[in-house]
Amino acid sequence: MRLCSYLHNGQAGYGVVVDDRVIDIGSVLGDRFPTLASLLAADDFLDICRQAVRRSSELPLAGIELQAPIPNPGKIICVGLNYHDHMVETRHAPTQHPTLFARFADSQCAHGEPMLMPSVSTQFDFEAELAVVIGKSGRNIQADTALDHVAGYSCYNDGSVRDWQVHTSQFLPGKNFPATGAFGPFLVTSDEIPDPQDLAISCRLNGETVQAARTSQMIHSVAQLIAYISRITPLAAGDVIVTGTPGGVGFARVPPLFMKAGDLVEVDIESVGLLRNQIAREIMPSA
Repeated sequence: MRLCSYLHNGQAGYGVVVDDRVIDIGSVLGDRFPTLASLLAADDFLDICRQAVRRSSELPLAGIELQAPIPNPGKIICVGLNYHDHMVETRHAPTQHPTLFARFADSQCAHGEPMLMPSVSTQFDFEAELAVVIGKSGRNIQADTALDHVAGYSCYNDGSVRDWQVHTSQFLPGKNFPATGAFGPFLVTSDEIPDPQDLAISCRLNGETVQAARTSQMIHSVAQLIAYISRITPLAAGDVIVTGTPGGVGFARVPPLFMKAGDLVEVDIESVGLLRNQIAREIMPSA
């Protein structure tokens, strides 16, 4: 099942995507579940969705404005250096535990929205990643049951502002400029992705493939990441884990390859979807 969050006539909603239309289940479930994240917290959310589909009206997909699948996550936890080839190209040494950093919700944008190249940077880089959305909350989750806590998966472009990312050893400055991280287009429920470690993942810039790998090449699997992160902080429905990018990123190339205004960048993940965004230059308001 493909789920989405959207705006229609200025009103926020969520629904089930079927071909070129959206079944507006939020209109019949909104009293119980005002947001998609709140729906994901229900143990039987898939059954609730199926039942709601029978009672809901339809909207044309072209007539809505997609938002990020979870527009305002409580947590966005990103994983760095989680593919061997990316670790090698960045000249980092292997570590026993995952490298983690956080994104803020307002650093995200949706499928079809522009990713904004900050006005203070010329080094805006692409990073194709698999996003994991939590459904069942938990703390100290065991790796062998961790996938039971996953509501679904989506595509993420964890855009990096490289010159700011290297100001210190902390990644946060390069990851939190507004609208630098694209998320979407849809949330594909976990029943359709039996093995998140067996998916092709790629990134294209202006039609040219710049990253290509399989999620089996992750150093720390989705289940291991959930287990590790849940030792640190409780995971709740709607929280997002962004699982790391393969090799091929722009700053590690010779010469470097950065995104610029007008470029089209696409993240394509097998069975999950195609996330497409154009790059625009940030225009800072006058003081």
